[in-house]
Amino acid sequence: MASFLLPAATRGQVMAFYHFARTADDIADNPALTADSKILRLEALEESLLGHQDISTFTETAAHLRAAVNGDEVLLGHAAQLLQAFRRDAVVDHCRDWGDLMLYCRFSAAPVGRFLLALHGEDASTFTASDSLCSALQVLNHIQDCAEDFRELGRIYLPRDWLRGHGLIPDVLAEEATPPALRQVFDLALDHVDALLDLARPLPRALRHRRLALEAAVTLAVAERLSARLRRHDPLARKVKLSRLDYLGAVLCGLWRGARR
Repeated sequence: MASFLLPAATRGQVMAFYHFARTADDIADNPALTADSKILRLEALEESLLGHQDISTFTETAAHLRAAVNGDEVLLGHAAQLLQAFRRDAVVDHCRDWGDLMLYCRFSAAPVGRFLLALHGEDASTFTASDSLCSALQVLNHIQDCAEDFRELGRIYLPRDWLRGHGLIPDVLAEEATPPALRQVFDLALDHVDALLDLARPLPRALRHRRLALEAAVTLAVAERLSARLRRHDPLARKVKLSRLDYLGAVLCGLWRGARR
């Protein structure tokens, strides 16, 4: 989030948001906590974020974010929306269909982009393209981590109706290699990701803040490369990641695109 492209003046606020999100994610993914305990901790995190509760060990990041943005209600509202996704993670282990997955992304991913846009004074008209980019990145991450999410957390973010329609049961994600039917599901998800990226491409040109526009352009290039790599490689056999050369290419491509906006 707080890359070198963003202005130094906002990096502290961006990192405060990041640490808040990491704290919430760690709560939702903690195997030692019951679902009820997770919900209670997430609620305490939100209370601290909104300034309604004394600071405890796991709510420090919420209080720090509140202080970092000087209690800005719009920025804090975007942060609070993330907690809806983490509450869902505490009690729901699957997505029914693509629409359900996109609803999850609305709260797990879109608030990140909206926070950055609001922090840099961008207009709400940019939210649609930003939401598309953030949702695409979230689904790419789900595909990358599908084996780990299933084996360690029992979660399946691929649409369940897609798996069923291809004659698959959830246990397929525990296999050591991707069978042809699951490969079709991955490719279908990537087709939808690429459609989201098409919707996101106007974002850099729509942004007034030059450095944020460059950040968006680079992020788009990263997503494009990761989508292409996931089409070529098996996410069950090993974690599919971009190489340093891939990232360098994405940065250069993004900077070139951003400079031409």
